[in-house]
Amino acid sequence: MAKSNQKISATVITKNEERNIGDCLESLSWADEIIVLDSGSTDKTVDIAKRYTNKVFVEHWRGMGAQKDRAVELASGPWIISLDADERVTAESGKEIRNVIGDGRAQAYAMRRKNYYQDQWIRHCGWWPDWVTRVFTKGQAHFSNEAIHASLQTSATVGKLTHPIVHYSFNSPEDFLGRTRSYAQHQAREMYRNGRRASVWTAISHAGFAFLHTYLTRLGFLDGAAGLLISVSNFVGVFYRYMMLRHLNLNAEISKKRS
Repeated sequence: MAKSNQKISATVITKNEERNIGDCLESLSWADEIIVLDSGSTDKTVDIAKRYTNKVFVEHWRGMGAQKDRAVELASGPWIISLDADERVTAESGKEIRNVIGDGRAQAYAMRRKNYYQDQWIRHCGWWPDWVTRVFTKGQAHFSNEAIHASLQTSATVGKLTHPIVHYSFNSPEDFLGRTRSYAQHQAREMYRNGRRASVWTAISHAGFAFLHTYLTRLGFLDGAAGLLISVSNFVGVFYRYMMLRHLNLNAEISKKRS
């Protein structure tokens, strides 16, 4: 298949990603344009990004989905690849994307994501294959409004690519469990805004199911110590999420009684 001559813009949103951003942008060197939208980094993220592109913007944080949509607005290409700072496009993936865009078969493309914990590719735990839609025509898609892990929404035809991208998600147990707790807080607040309720039993039962589902049903035990850590982290995250939701429910009831 002939290489497409259509322009493709790469978009990345950042905040304090000096550890990741250089390798991420290096993996996007094949793109016609790279847009970096930073939301106020206090480390060297912006300085490093400027080594790879002259289109580095610093704007206020709008929320995950809105921030990614804003980065797309700043891009000039008819095709977009949206990447997170801890993700990499392999050489094979870059060539494949170049070959398929503009051939008329699809207006968006999904690809598998190889998730790593430290230097270990996690093949189970529900982490593989992890399909994500990241390549799309501008104006044909937008990102969802979830507080974390905003997904691409589109009614266009979505094709599938053969080669995966790489995701270096966590580097230590502290990093993993710390982010799990942060994600749980965001999810609890989102559930509260949607009128959800929780009890202690809800927290225990859902957390226990999350551990067993990850470690046994999804074969997390085959990933060794990393699989156990991921399973325990899922337990902790789900338990904390529902206990935080219960706390928000109780506070609302107390405020209502006092008013």
